[in-house]
Order: sequence, then structure tokens, then C-alpha cells
Amino acid sequence: MRCSALHGVGLFATALLLSAGVAEAHVGTAGASGFAIGFLHPITGLDHVVAMIAVGLWGAQLGKPAIWMLPITFPLVMAFGGFLGLLGVPMPGIEIGIALSGVLLGAAVLTETRPPLFAAAILVGAFAIFHGYAHGAELPLGENALFFSLGFVIATGLLHGVGIVIGLLYQWPWGRITVRAAGGAVGAVGALFLWNALA
Repeated sequence: MRCSALHGVGLFATALLLSAGVAEAHVGTAGASGFAIGFLHPITGLDHVVAMIAVGLWGAQLGKPAIWMLPITFPLVMAFGGFLGLLGVPMPGIEIGIALSGVLLGAAVLTETRPPLFAAAILVGAFAIFHGYAHGAELPLGENALFFSLGFVIATGLLHGVGIVIGLLYQWPWGRITVRAAGGAVGAVGALFLWNALA
């Protein structure tokens, strides 16, 4: 398990380094600016916020090792999606994929779905590609891709942390209701975004 985690970190670092090279056409001298914009990017989009919180909620609900594996899987795979967005690789259905992540992850928390860990990680990773692609494709002109990417990955981790903290309430009977209700709220927000994406 430790070896695969190190392998994942290596892939993440490689994606960030490669994305820095891709950004040569958008060289920005203010790395702090790029970091701040990247950090704010996930936080200012409700569709991103609810899905990332849901990852933490679901991980906490599933318990160990999902409580740390899902929130690690998401940003690592998201960095790969961000790299694809930076490259401009065509990927249809981004908004639908992001909206579906809220619907399905919220539903998983609401219904207390307990799939095998690898299946949960694959689902989370698949949705992470859509979120990462959206971030990477929206890199502002003149900003450094490396700092921008670090910003949105760190913000994502913090949002997962919020979900985990709420999800830890699951150990108490009243907390189960709270966590499931939070999952229902995520699913409802995702459904609203899905409706808009399909309209």
C-alpha cells in the first residue's frame, strides 16, 4: 500500500512539473498570484465544493482505509485531469461529469453505499478527472500553471478535510442522520447543476 501511495505521489509531482513546462506560453512572474487564483478556483464554484466535500464525507463514512485513500486519490487524479486541460486535450461532457459527481457521491453518502474500496476509489478518480480538467482548462492567461495547480490541489485537500470532519460525526446515531442529510444536500445541488448542464 505504501509503495502504491509513493507511486501516486510521483505521478502527481510529474504532472505538476509537466504542466509547468506546458505553461511556457503563459509565463507569469507572480507565482503568489497564480497560487491564490488556483486556491480560490475550487472554493468559488459550488459544484466543485459540494463534490469535494462529499469525497471526505464518504471516506469518513466508509472508515479506514477509505477515510484517507479517497481524499488522496481525488487530488492525485485531479492533477492528471488538470494537465489534460492545460494541454487542451478535447474532453466532452465536462459540466455533466462534474454535476454527476455531486449527484452520485451525494447519493452514496445518503444511502450509506459501501462498495469495495477499489470500486469507490475508481469512482472518485473518474470524477476527479472532470474536476481537474475544468481547473486546468481555465488557467488564466499570464499565470504560472505550477503555482495555479498547487493552489487548486491544496484547496481541494482542505475541502476534503471539511467533509472528513463532518463525516466523523457518523460514529454517533444523531451524527449518522447529519452525515446522510449532508449527502442528500450534495446530491440535490448536483442534480440542480445536472439539470442546468443538460438544459
